[in-house]
Amino acid sequence: MQLVRGTDCNDTEVESSVANIKSQIKRNRQTEKRNARNRQIRAELRTRTRTVLEAAEAGAEDTDDKLRLAIKRIDKAAARGTIHKNAAARTKSRLTKQVRSLQEAAS
Repeated sequence: MQLVRGTDCNDTEVESSVANIKSQIKRNRQTEKRNARNRQIRAELRTRTRTVLEAAEAGAEDTDDKLRLAIKRIDKAAARGTIHKNAAARTKSRLTKQVRSLQEAAS
């Protein structure tokens, strides 16, 4: 087994081992792709959540549309297995509750 130096997504140096077995090499490639995709999806979920909360605080007209889109993306992430279905339900519940309380406060 060899050690390879490289950088991760945050440009920090990482030392990882390279397998000699073809199936493990393929598995490592698949894992890297999957991790990158999952990171991207989770980042989008955080962004959508933040935009919904900012819109609710500002009392924007399109808050409900943004909330609907955020919930849609959360459901999609849960369906794909990026996040657990219970985590998705909890996130949607908390987000909806926060948005409703912010809307009531603004009214």
